[in-house]
Amino acid sequence: MHIPDLYKNENKEDIRLFLEQNSFGILINQLDSKLWATHIPLELDINADGKEVLQGHIAKENPQWHSFASNQSVLAIFSGPHSYISPSWYDHENVPTWNYAAVHVYGTIKIIEGDAALSSLKKLMDKYEAFSANPVHFEDLSKSSLRQVRGIVAFEIEITSIEAVNKMSQNRDAKNHSNIITELNKTGSPEAAAVAAIMAKCPIQHS
Repeated sequence: MHIPDLYKNENKEDIRLFLEQNSFGILINQLDSKLWATHIPLELDINADGKEVLQGHIAKENPQWHSFASNQSVLAIFSGPHSYISPSWYDHENVPTWNYAAVHVYGTIKIIEGDAALSSLKKLMDKYEAFSANPVHFEDLSKSSLRQVRGIVAFEIEITSIEAVNKMSQNRDAKNHSNIITELNKTGSPEAAAVAAIMAKCPIQHS
């Protein structure tokens, strides 16, 4: 994607944390010469070879997986907090814009089966069941429930490159940058507040 230098995020730890906190992504590849996209959770992990990967699964009835073997190149898009920025928040005339954080992950995909597939499902379940008052563990599932696993295709994406953007008004001076943060927090929107929190950590171009 096009990222002006000012908005590039090349901090590996920041990107890793972003992917962990915003793991519901869009998996994109080509199927029969057409672009195909599926909205699914994609979990960052380290595979048996010590390489960073994304793991996920889709329904077997989703034809997207049919092209995984013949066309292994995929793109996964992850969106973070975003918010409208009003021109009324500046001390001078300006145009409206949008602040946002996003990560694009490129890689090669392969289908995983057997114990590896079950392990990826267990990790996904454990991560999100941790927030439940009465967590359900993969090991607790009945044989009947486990048979439903046959209806999915698990996969692993070996990451080849990552592009990350934090467009957070870094091109504004300190006064206007600070005022945007204040106005975002005034909106009462959790999304806007999340953008304000990221802005507070991003260095600005002008003092």
